[in-house]
Amino acid sequence: MNESAVYWSRMLTELTLSFHILYATIGVGVPLMIMIAQWTGYKNNDEHYILLARRWARGFVITVAVGVVTGTAIGLQLSLLWPNFMQLAGQVIALPLFMETFAFFFEAIFLGIYLYTWDRFESQKKHMLLLIPVAIGASMSAVFITIVNSFMNAPQGFDMVNGELVNIQPVLAMFNPAMPTKVAHVLATAYMTSAFVLAAIAGFRILRGSTHIYHKKALYLLMKLGLIFSIATALIGDFSGKYLAEYQPEKLAAAEWHFETGKDVPLVLFGKLEDGEVKYAIKIPFALSILAHNNPRAEVIGLDQFAEEDVPPLYIHYLFDIMVSIGMLMMLVSLIYVVAKWRGWQFIYRKWFYWIVVAGGPLSLLGIEVGWWLAEVGRQPWILRGVMRTAEGATTSGQVDLMFLLFCGVYLVLGVGSMVVLVRMFKKNPIEREIAERQAEKGGDIL
Repeated sequence: MNESAVYWSRMLTELTLSFHILYATIGVGVPLMIMIAQWTGYKNNDEHYILLARRWARGFVITVAVGVVTGTAIGLQLSLLWPNFMQLAGQVIALPLFMETFAFFFEAIFLGIYLYTWDRFESQKKHMLLLIPVAIGASMSAVFITIVNSFMNAPQGFDMVNGELVNIQPVLAMFNPAMPTKVAHVLATAYMTSAFVLAAIAGFRILRGSTHIYHKKALYLLMKLGLIFSIATALIGDFSGKYLAEYQPEKLAAAEWHFETGKDVPLVLFGKLEDGEVKYAIKIPFALSILAHNNPRAEVIGLDQFAEEDVPPLYIHYLFDIMVSIGMLMMLVSLIYVVAKWRGWQFIYRKWFYWIVVAGGPLSLLGIEVGWWLAEVGRQPWILRGVMRTAEGATTSGQVDLMFLLFCGVYLVLGVGSMVVLVRMFKKNPIEREIAERQAEKGGDIL
């Protein structure tokens, strides 16, 4: 085993996934936002929502392009960096990988038709129907690739005899115990994050002095959607906790710094480990027992039940805390905004509140990042839990460190380039100009 190759393979995979997941999340969530905006515009005969859909679709194309590049890089790296893993697992879980590619082509075909037929349909309803396969294709891409990740956490659908795989059942492998909660969590967080990122853009335009009702309508729509999907994310997170308690108790125990098996277990938030003791933490009585088993008196398995070499890194506790804190904060902010809008409270129009909304965009993306780090690091030391350790699946090449540096350069160019293109795209065609053009086309006032 080449320890250096294992280390750099993990670093490069983490780098690629961390970069890709931002664009992938937007790529999954934004099509649904576009569809909802266009449907709202059609239903209410409101041109502002039609413009929302049209402008979001333009920006969405850029994120799709970068997502394709980084997604391809992940596929290559799976084969190059983890050849032993792919040789073993590829026999079982190749089906969803193929289906993910098909789902992307399905999305891309209808996205192209949608983008180039804006002015070909007299009825917005007929044009809007093209978004249905786009949204389905984007979401199904996430579903199929998440199924692969679920299989890594709960492998099934095969038997291991003398180091060889036999009785392979690809469909059974796809519908593993981790699949329902992981797929649901990925979709809900993608929709939630996309809503808050777009809301942050609307809030920023208002802070920059725009008085167009277009941005205010966008913000209200997106905060409502963000609230809905943040609540869904919290509920699915509760199911995820129960899954971990049943199937991956070592991951739950490491994330919660639960060292000794026992009953009436509190939930530990933040804190610090000193000589094996948890200090300065916030402890919520009975909460971990409730999270794990819906029973405040239930017994929760601790790290004392596992060999030291099978225990995930304990720093995942902080990843869990950050992820949960961001999710709860965004749920609270969106709830306050929606209630205040309904009640007519004026503080939500103050600059300080708009800055909170703007901060919600990058915070949501950070929540996505730490959530995936928690998912992947929390499975260690296994690449295929209970079957293959991470070190056993890695390449033995001594050139991975050089590849890491090269990909850093590639992702820097892609990241900066995509942001420059998006900013220039919308600066050269500001909403004021587009509203004026639409007003001239319609022969009326849409302000």
